[in-house]
Amino acid sequence: MITVTSVEAQSRFGELIDRAQREPIEVTRRGRTVAYVVSEHDMRELADLKRSNDKVGAVAASLAAWNEFNARHGSFADEHSTL
Repeated sequence: MITVTSVEAQSRFGELIDRAQREPIEVTRRGRTVAYVVSEHDMRELADLKRSNDKVGAVAASLAAWNEFNARHGSFADEHSTL
């Protein structure tokens, strides 16, 4: 990954878009990272990954709520089991 200043990014934007097809570009201002220029393909992959992580997080939250319910009220299956 290459790093450019925001001033460089403004003056070389077309070149950076072309380069971003091969690798992400880090853009800095006053020595701090402020943005990245990435290809459309990389952005779609990142969005897909975020959606997947959001689903995993939702499942984990549901499981935690279920476990908390079981801890407070006992297992429904234990009370109604025929075994």
